[in-house]
Parts: sequence; C-alpha cells; structure tokens
Amino acid sequence: MSIEAGHANEPHGGSLASRLNWLRAGVLGANDGIISTAGLVIGVAAATTVTSEIATAGFAGLVAGAVSMALGEYVSVSTQRDTELALIAKERGELEDRPDEEHAELVGLLRQRGLSEETSTVVAEELTEHDVLRAHLSVELGIDQEELTNPWAAAGSSAAAFAVGAVVPLVAILVPPESVRIAVAFVAVLLGLVVTGVVSATLGGSPKGAAVVRLVGGGALAMTVTFGIGQLLGTAIA
Repeated sequence: MSIEAGHANEPHGGSLASRLNWLRAGVLGANDGIISTAGLVIGVAAATTVTSEIATAGFAGLVAGAVSMALGEYVSVSTQRDTELALIAKERGELEDRPDEEHAELVGLLRQRGLSEETSTVVAEELTEHDVLRAHLSVELGIDQEELTNPWAAAGSSAAAFAVGAVVPLVAILVPPESVRIAVAFVAVLLGLVVTGVVSATLGGSPKGAAVVRLVGGGALAMTVTFGIGQLLGTAIA
C-alpha cells in the first residue's frame, strides 16, 4: 500500500485546524448560551412564578444573545479576512516587483526551519514552480488563500451554537412543575456544562477535569448570583 493510500482518510494541514477552530467556537458559543440564558431565566424565576414572564425573558435573551454573538463574530472575522486579503495583495505585489528578493527570502525562511542551504534552495524552487504565490503565503505568513475565513459562516455558526445552548436552561425552567423548576434547571445546566467542558478539553488536548471545574464553577456562581438578585427584587416588588 502506498503512503498516499495509507493516509487517504487522515486529515492534514490547514483544513483540519480550520474545522477544529470552528468546532471550538461552536462549543464556546453553546457555553455562552447555556450560562447567560440560565442566569437570566433563573433570576426571573426567583422573582416571579408566572410562566409567561419567564418564557418571555428567556426567549428574549436567546434571540438577543444569538444576534449579539453573530454580530460580534461577523465583525471580528471580517476584520481578520480583510487583513488576510491585504497581506495577499501585498505579497502578490512584492512577487511582481522583486521576485529575486522574495525567492531569497523564501530560501532564508526554509533555512530557519532547519533545512540546509542546498535543500532550502531545491525546496523553494519546487514550491514556486507549482504556485509561487501560495508557496510564499504559506511559508512566510501561514495563509492559505483557498481557505480564508468566512464571516457569514462564523456569524451563523456562533448564533446557532448560542441558540442551541440557550435551549437547555429554557426548556429545563419551563417544563417542570413550579415547585422544582429552579432546581431542575440548575442541575440541567450543570450537566450541560459538564458535557461542553469535556468536549472543549478533548478538542484542545487539555485536562478534562480542570475545564469541567471551571465551567461548572462559573455556571453555578452565575446562577446563584442571579437567583439571589431575583429573590431580592421579587421581595422588594412584593
């Protein structure tokens, strides 16, 4: 079996890193949806037992949070994409104006990675024979012009992830009987954070225990604080 065939199904390069980054962003968006919506609905539920008011607050928080996440991600990724496009244009211009200098720079960068001068020269020539711009972008800037960031995809995925996460506390607070709704929501949110903590740690290759403790501890603190505020406001209004 050839090397190419043996690794045909194994992901490599920027595409894998890109997919992992999107997945991590999705997990973080879901975490935000869980924690922020949980804090909102539990705070409202502590102040009032009227289901319609809790539902209204929860859905409003879900929509507002999803829109905010989408806008924030769109602006951030658009800025990154604009920067990448500007760097590509700059590199293309330099290759047209100073091809020899750029080639020497490419050889120098390959030498910095541990290759000999002879090998660096051969590698630089072979890379530039195929696609000179792509070779320079990859080695000099770490950019793949075929895999630039997409602000619309980023906005949509962030909004969707937030909304999915927000559904957990929203359903947990609305479905159970009034007497246990806050307790059920509290437990459901903590379980959701455990799952997302394990997933995020697995993707990042970090210890799962630490990630879970941070998320669960932060979520529990947020819900406790908003519950206390809701209790105080409910008592004051009553």
